[in-house]
Amino acid sequence: MNFKRTVLTNGIRFIHVPVPTLESATFTIWYGVGSRYEREPLAGISHFLEHMAFKGGIKYPSAKAVSEALDAIGAEDNASTGQEYTNYYVRAATSVLPKAVDVLADALLNPALPEREIEKERGVIIEEINMYEDDPKDYVNLLYNNLIFPDNPLGRDIAGSRETVRKITRQDFINFRKTHYQPENIVITVSGGINYEDAFSLADKYVGGLKKSTYHNRYKDFKEHQKSPKVLLKNKKTEQTNLIIGFPGKKHGLPTRYAEGLMGVILGAGMSSRLFREVREKRGLAYSVYAASSHYADTGEFSAYAGVPVAKAQEAIKVILQEFYKLLSTKNGITKKELTKAREFFKGHMALSMESTKWINYFFGNEEIKGGSLKTPEQVFEAIDAVTVDEILAVAADIFKPEKVNLAIVGPYKDSSKFTSVVNSLAI
Repeated sequence: MNFKRTVLTNGIRFIHVPVPTLESATFTIWYGVGSRYEREPLAGISHFLEHMAFKGGIKYPSAKAVSEALDAIGAEDNASTGQEYTNYYVRAATSVLPKAVDVLADALLNPALPEREIEKERGVIIEEINMYEDDPKDYVNLLYNNLIFPDNPLGRDIAGSRETVRKITRQDFINFRKTHYQPENIVITVSGGINYEDAFSLADKYVGGLKKSTYHNRYKDFKEHQKSPKVLLKNKKTEQTNLIIGFPGKKHGLPTRYAEGLMGVILGAGMSSRLFREVREKRGLAYSVYAASSHYADTGEFSAYAGVPVAKAQEAIKVILQEFYKLLSTKNGITKKELTKAREFFKGHMALSMESTKWINYFFGNEEIKGGSLKTPEQVFEAIDAVTVDEILAVAADIFKPEKVNLAIVGPYKDSSKFTSVVNSLAI
């Protein structure tokens, strides 16, 4: 898979990935701003602004006009907000992609931001926050982020809080856009059945005339100083205990990321992973159990999630931590067979994802917006094949430090001391 990267005169970065066998294409506009760039009083404004994107511009002045224009050509649109980015995309048949981009560009470059729509969407977002807090699986993730990234925007809910969402004004949106929605903070990714010339011409038509600006990323650095295990419990009446166990991890773009990725596969990706076998297959403690990691500009985390019986949460915590710590012992290292399987799992799932132009745009856009070095999938595969057992074990030793355990729990418990005891008992 090839790509071409171009920088427009105004600083906008453009990436094109041809997939000539397709009759459709996806056009994504990225902004290098997310929840970690927000001041506390405006927590949630990135996400709120994303919600307002398709409420109308100049040419398509209402949400109804936007949806009718896209429906008339069979196109789809969506958007998402992360801690360090916001993106918006349209996907359509190549023949009608210019029309879809016309709608997207009008919505993003000329947003009407009508007060009545702001008020309606304010209510929608507050209900979204309520929904997440009512869902134990979502809520434990919010608790975990707050625990592992304390006193930092990375630890906040991307959607903000009910209090901050209620106070965000139209002028706040205007000021936020003026600060962050600037050319030097924009990346455009286009992939699918469209050639470079047509894709670039389409992008240049709408954003090439934007005036160059001087933009400096501003966010609160996270400095990790954890010296002892931490446990955060939310007493909630549930039929199941939801928990996340994790450790401070590595920032985005490090050479060790491929070894860490394979470690994640070995521990908790797929039905043959160590956590799946030990927690679900051998003990029947969970239906859902997996490992995951997040990487940001200056920090990261590695964790495992499980939904377990209320009466057996302590056992599950012990088993999960033991699987982490096994990688610190030469007796329970990684076999060559495990490494080979993990490599093929990683490459196979990545190859499957690359059949989607939305994912292709994410693969290249996320790397570019975070300032990483762009690689083709084939180059990533080569890097994965080059990872050794020793490199994975070195990453494990660097991350799985017992004094840096973070445990977030949502379940019907009033006292967290028994969970703290389990965590401390496994310190090695």
